[in-house]
Amino acid sequence: MTADHATPQRIALLAFPGIRAFDVSVITEVWGSDRRTRGVPPFELRRVATDPATPVPLRGGLHLTPDRPLDWLDGLTTTDLVLVPGIEDPDADFPPPVLDALRRAHTAGIPVASLCAGAFVLARAGLLDHRRAVTHWHLAATLAERHPQVTVEPEALYVEDTGIWTSAGTAAGIDLCLHLVRTAHGAEVAATIARSMVTAPFRTGTQAQFIERPTPRADRDADALAAVRAHALATLDQPHTVAGLAAHAGMSPRSFARHFQATTGTTPLHWLITQRVAAAQKLLELTDHPLPEVARRAGFGSEVTMRQHFATHLATSPRDYRNAFRQTAGNSPIAR
Repeated sequence: MTADHATPQRIALLAFPGIRAFDVSVITEVWGSDRRTRGVPPFELRRVATDPATPVPLRGGLHLTPDRPLDWLDGLTTTDLVLVPGIEDPDADFPPPVLDALRRAHTAGIPVASLCAGAFVLARAGLLDHRRAVTHWHLAATLAERHPQVTVEPEALYVEDTGIWTSAGTAAGIDLCLHLVRTAHGAEVAATIARSMVTAPFRTGTQAQFIERPTPRADRDADALAAVRAHALATLDQPHTVAGLAAHAGMSPRSFARHFQATTGTTPLHWLITQRVAAAQKLLELTDHPLPEVARRAGFGSEVTMRQHFATHLATSPRDYRNAFRQTAGNSPIAR
């Protein structure tokens, strides 16, 4: 199925007073632009509100015009994904019909995702009880205090727990949106959207939200580590060890690992594995290489090792991933 003839994934942007214009813009940029000529499948993005006839005020004198009522969220035959933008004030009163609509959507099995402080809306609706969640690092303690039934992850960029997605502040919302596209339509579609947005195509949800670089020495280390990452990406098919990468950076393995974690928010080994998985995803989508050759080019060494990492990181096998994304762009755990 080509991008021109694919069934559009139906995305609902939940609009109500107090949502952040930036997050509305991110959602609109990811799902509201027609990129079918570049191989991106069509999306049907709808702005859903209590009263579709009344513009929703945003900060800065802006207004968002809804185009669907809240009952557009009711039922799997209508909506594939519900998105809650970040909010300006976590202490605000959220419209009860909005909270009710979120509960109904989740009960119907529709995935729900929030950006930044939108997690407070999901928490108020009771959707985060006994689930892991994340919000902007500055608000993490507040979310945990006001909603003690929620397991707040204070550092992650985004997390998922049984059909509920939450993300940290600002740029992490972009990361989550691209991750949702990647999960639904494959790595190449997400990368195409990221390129058009001039943003990084892939950051794992486990990376740290906030990374300090307080000194010129730290900046120099970051530059050295950036060169090492570029070297590793250019030679993914070769075996790499922490010791070897450390030597390339001119550091001891212990110092290298410490600075790498401080700079990227993840360990060298975890970063390398996620890059190999991402490379394998693209090869499975875009080439007909047999699985052993995909594993070799992505640097896994063997098909068995690649299969193990796909199971851990993507909850699928390389063969099933290729079957899902090689020809079509609609089979996904997000879009059903």
